[in-house]
Amino acid sequence: MTPELKGFLLVASLKILVAFSLVNVGVIMVIWAERRVSAFLQDRLGPNRVGPLGLLQSLADGVKNFTKEETYPAEADPVVFVLAPVLSFIPAMLAAAVIPFGSPLPGFDMTLPIIGQIVYSGEIPMMIADLPIGFLFILAITSLGVYGIVMAGWSSNNKYAFLGSLRGSAQMVSYEIAMGMGLVALMILVGNVTLTEAIARQQESTWFIFPLFIGFFLFAVSSLAETNRLPFDLPETESELVTGFHTEYSSMKFSMFFMAEYANMITASAMMATLFFGGWDIPFTTWDEGPASYLRFFATFGVFLAKTWMFMLTFIWIRWTLPRFRFDQLMQLGWKFMIPLALGYIMLIATTVWVLDTRGVEFGIVYSLILFAVNLPLTYVLFSILDRGKVLGGSQHKRVKVSA
Repeated sequence: MTPELKGFLLVASLKILVAFSLVNVGVIMVIWAERRVSAFLQDRLGPNRVGPLGLLQSLADGVKNFTKEETYPAEADPVVFVLAPVLSFIPAMLAAAVIPFGSPLPGFDMTLPIIGQIVYSGEIPMMIADLPIGFLFILAITSLGVYGIVMAGWSSNNKYAFLGSLRGSAQMVSYEIAMGMGLVALMILVGNVTLTEAIARQQESTWFIFPLFIGFFLFAVSSLAETNRLPFDLPETESELVTGFHTEYSSMKFSMFFMAEYANMITASAMMATLFFGGWDIPFTTWDEGPASYLRFFATFGVFLAKTWMFMLTFIWIRWTLPRFRFDQLMQLGWKFMIPLALGYIMLIATTVWVLDTRGVEFGIVYSLILFAVNLPLTYVLFSILDRGKVLGGSQHKRVKVSA
């Protein structure tokens, strides 16, 4: 085995270990944060007994679920019943493979006992796989999670679980379209679908939250629906369907659905941070764009974590603030508002970019400011329509004449 191959295998193994450990630890921390933040919003204490500030409560819950008895419905399909939580959990973990979580590290040439010489030439990109299809891979792999939901509802042989799985499949298909179309405007601006190129383009001008605010709005709302978070948690409505598609699940099989939801939430937060807030880019300085070094990596890694945590806390805040939609409102928002808005936005951004390119305007700060000015009136119209109940009005209120 050549020293270069040893270096590649060592780096790949370490990156896989670090990335998936971060996701799993992140799931534990987000569960703790959700319980503490919800307690704060409701004037409660939340978990505070197991470990300092209740930090070990999620670990205690994990041990409890490992030791609980496994239950299988008498009429369930045993093979599909067991595969469903696995099929929900694995895509949620794989999606983290292509997200860059820091600036590159420098290569190395060292000799270890027994192993021998290990060489990695050039800079080490801080992601498991720098795929040329980038965020298209994330959209594709996360969409596989709906199969786990459908399989769970069907194999349980339970009416509530089956209704929850039908709701989940309809919801995910509806909002995947809006999410994908919302990112087309970003593809037009970047000219590529790799996440590293998206970060580089934002370093050249401004974060894309400014020139593509409507695209961010489409992606953020669709992410709430894709992760089954309030106000879009129709597949598991406690007041209607017990717990929806995972009603019949217990022990670690239930925990895998739970962990998949939070892993998807972490992935969606990391995607929003990367695509619209510069990823690991440190604002107001170009120091992080210098030669690869360990100091730059740890600084940019900290910035990336801070941005991701900001969005995860936003997910939690929204869940404990907004009421749940009715299912007709959910479908109405997705098909009658989000998708037409995404189509119109693609045409607007494509036309604006074509005009700027034909006029010879170079991509940079001025380019982004012009796009920001284009987004402003559309944003005002958008939220004026949403604020007046013209989209989510639901049932029409008719005046009833009462005769004397």
